[in-house]
Amino acid sequence: MNVVVFGASGYVGGRLIPVLLKRGHRVRAITRSAASLDNHPWRADVEVVTADLFEPASLTRALDGMDVAYYLVHSMEQSNFADLDRKAAQALADAAATAGLNRIVYLGGLGQGSLSEHL
Repeated sequence: MNVVVFGASGYVGGRLIPVLLKRGHRVRAITRSAASLDNHPWRADVEVVTADLFEPASLTRALDGMDVAYYLVHSMEQSNFADLDRKAAQALADAAATAGLNRIVYLGGLGQGSLSEHL
């Protein structure tokens, strides 16, 4: 399966990618800065594509030929964390619909209850 991982340079992405590779998937690692992946032991085994969730053209390129997307991204912005996360997730959903990709695995951090204010 052709798998694209948004948030490849993060904690979860950096641990998910080796598992996907071990299971025989072709992995495209998405990051805003290719250099952020240079120290990962799996770097040579993935296709690295730079993209930004707020630049639609880069999402088209990132999703081309993919079967499933893992969305492991979250904003580090303090003031409007939830709003930025919603907009970024919607941008990926819109690009995925245009690309004909119908499976997104979404790791979210927003929720209800007595969580911290930014969650």
